[in-house]
Amino acid sequence: MRRILIACIFVLIAGVAAAGEYRNPIIHADYSDPDAVRVGDDFYMVSSSLNHAPALPILHSRDLVHWELIGHVLQRQVPDARYRVPQHGNGVWAPSLRYHAGKLWVFYPDPDQGIFVTSAEDIRGPWSQPHLLLPGKGIIDPAPLWDDDGNAYLLHAWAKSRAGFNNVLTLHRMSADARKILDEGEVIIDGNQLPGYRTLEGPKLYKRDGYYYVFAPAGGVTTGWQSVFRAKNINGPYEARVVLAQGNTPVNGPHQGAWVSTAAGEDWFLHFQDKGAYGRIVHLQPLQWHDDWPVIGRDTDGDGRGEPVLTYRAPEVAENSPNYFPAVADEFSTASLQPQWQWNANWRRDWFSLTAHPGQLRLFAQPAPAAKENLWQVPSLLLQKFPAESFAIRTRLDLHGSANAAGLLVYGEDYAWLGLREDKGQHQLIYRVCSGARSGCEPRETVLATLAAPQAELGLRVFHGGRVIFSFRTAAKPWQTLNEGFIARPGRWVGASFGLFALGENGYADFDYLRVD
Repeated sequence: MRRILIACIFVLIAGVAAAGEYRNPIIHADYSDPDAVRVGDDFYMVSSSLNHAPALPILHSRDLVHWELIGHVLQRQVPDARYRVPQHGNGVWAPSLRYHAGKLWVFYPDPDQGIFVTSAEDIRGPWSQPHLLLPGKGIIDPAPLWDDDGNAYLLHAWAKSRAGFNNVLTLHRMSADARKILDEGEVIIDGNQLPGYRTLEGPKLYKRDGYYYVFAPAGGVTTGWQSVFRAKNINGPYEARVVLAQGNTPVNGPHQGAWVSTAAGEDWFLHFQDKGAYGRIVHLQPLQWHDDWPVIGRDTDGDGRGEPVLTYRAPEVAENSPNYFPAVADEFSTASLQPQWQWNANWRRDWFSLTAHPGQLRLFAQPAPAAKENLWQVPSLLLQKFPAESFAIRTRLDLHGSANAAGLLVYGEDYAWLGLREDKGQHQLIYRVCSGARSGCEPRETVLATLAAPQAELGLRVFHGGRVIFSFRTAAKPWQTLNEGFIARPGRWVGASFGLFALGENGYADFDYLRVD
């Protein structure tokens, strides 16, 4: 039944397309900065994860349309001491995924530390301890290339917030084992020398038929376009061309991603679209080559600049994977947390248990001195991405001991939660809203009821545009819907999320399930 419910919401995510076609977005969830590779008939994708842990999500597909979340590269971010508290906007930025020499390699940036690299022989791990390959502030968006002649390279962009400049791409020589950078680096593409270019970033470096290609977006996440640069020499000079832009479509951006080829020889491009509270959702575009230039999407006028497709014929692959989808619901019947859950910072094993009350998730209340005022810096929030344009969630909560609050949360720079609180021996049903959490908020609270027992079923429904309505049921009475709505807002470089929490000194909260209606 759980897989049926998840499959139903995935149908809502992917929309309905004609037989033999797919519909964009292929993932209506915040898997930003996607990069992907094919290994045999399997496709793997990674994405950024910012402050969350586990970090660096890994997805698997057989057909490029349907994706299953199978785990994370990092269980905790490094160094642990830094990421024990929420680092909103920091952490894992846009990664690269490559398959080379029988291994999978992930290069990822931490904008305050530099470029890290980790590798594994199997996509499910174990992954090697992250190695700081290129230290420095503001070094982001790594793109490795192992060339035919045995040389290896690393291309990257710059974050102005740390480095003081951006809009340029820098190339380094790298040792073949990705342990050392061998030179000082050279700017090979300067966006400041290209009319209209700003915020050139997110490069991916490839080689095809004697040309080196750099795929890189420019113009900003919400308003930019996808460019491609090519040269016969890896150091340039590079020619530039815009190959994908919004045009007359509703797909703003469209922003950075990955060129992937199928075993049948077809070419495709995965990229993201910024959609506010929903985060950076994933699209799949056809890619075709004309005169050694890629054209992405649908090029109706033949000028070499494509527009995103909303529907298109499905890729030709050996096997489809229609039963793959990023999970949402959870009956808490497994020995470990499902991969759809992420904490607000590096997590501790004593925060939760799936065995203390089998079939339920127990969250041990964590002390949070500022929790009554602001959850922004609370690390022990257990969160998920918004999985669709519209969806509904419900759970059942039992509060125990001196846990002073627990509930169901919608979280971002504004947040709201519905839950239970123990206050001087009374059990209260609470609705709390915080506006402007990042800068410090004055929470607004409503006591909805005083309960005979600390138990309730809690629900929320998200509507088009991120409007949220909470609901509840106590003592098997009919569900009641709150009259007050809430508009979800993204977090710092991430979409809004929903989740569960328990705060206090010695108590705990048991959640019986999390279901999708």
